[in-house]
Amino acid sequence: MTKLDSKSALTAGKMKMPIVGLGTWQSTPEEIEIAVNAAIDAGYRHIDTAHVYANESAIGAALKKIFDSGKITREELFIVTKLPFSGNRAEDVEPFIKKSLEELQLDYVDLYLIHFPAGLVNKGFDNLFPTDEKGQLLMDKSTNILELWKGMEAQVDAGRTKSIGISNFNQSQTKRILDNCRIPPANIQVELHVYLQQKELVSFCKKNGVTVCAYAPIGSPGHKNLLEKQGFSTEGLKVISPLEDPVIKEIAKKYNKQPSQVLLRYLIEYGVAVIPKSINPERIKQNFDIFDFELTKEEFEKISGLDRGEDGRMFGGRKVIGSINSFESHPEFPFPK
Repeated sequence: MTKLDSKSALTAGKMKMPIVGLGTWQSTPEEIEIAVNAAIDAGYRHIDTAHVYANESAIGAALKKIFDSGKITREELFIVTKLPFSGNRAEDVEPFIKKSLEELQLDYVDLYLIHFPAGLVNKGFDNLFPTDEKGQLLMDKSTNILELWKGMEAQVDAGRTKSIGISNFNQSQTKRILDNCRIPPANIQVELHVYLQQKELVSFCKKNGVTVCAYAPIGSPGHKNLLEKQGFSTEGLKVISPLEDPVIKEIAKKYNKQPSQVLLRYLIEYGVAVIPKSINPERIKQNFDIFDFELTKEEFEKISGLDRGEDGRMFGGRKVIGSINSFESHPEFPFPK
């Protein structure tokens, strides 16, 4: 295995994605400036956001201050954002990426992803999850991911993004894009952690030159609290914690590391990028401090054996809560029902 260091990157075509990035889902605008500055100071050069996170303008303001200070240049950073669920028509891609660029105060992003294969009706930039009078999501069941992909390719041609990719797509959807594209997806971002290792999808993507980025790479410890804070019921929500796994804790103790660092180290050795989310400067630094130890072959195999397959999925399966359940009737719903 090539030795991994803080400058290691995954490549696809001209894309070079730093293997550790800062995840910003759930981060409020007030928390963003602290998180982004802590990440840059720790050595991160990859920042992940999305239109639906509603924090692009805060990230843009933080980046402008950093660039103006001369600490780093735009060219040194790898910025990812995503087309929202309600933008899943070819004609909607350009307005949504332009809106993201305006909020991020950037001329281009390094990677633009389709956030989810199943589309919603477009009710404007601020209506992220439009619903009917019964509170059910207004789905666009005529979503055509091949036509949508042409709209994504046009953004590369226009220079608004350097590379394009997909998120939350399954293997057959990914293959459909690969079989019909002019510009292949450079990256797929999916839920991926030791309990949901997506081995078949990862293998398929590696064979086809598509890099993989893991969201929720240490699980999602704050997910339940966030949902409760937002007033959602968490009844039936699957809560699993890789951080508490005895195998992980034992290995962490051996290397004098935190369980989170072992979880992240495993994934980068597995060959995927990771975007752990944190707003705590100490944890942000910790999550990047994973290049001074290496798992033995036995440790790697032991962690590989923790995979639970679909039973390890936290996001998007049957136990998804709230009105998003109605997504399961969409013809492009990507997860096993």
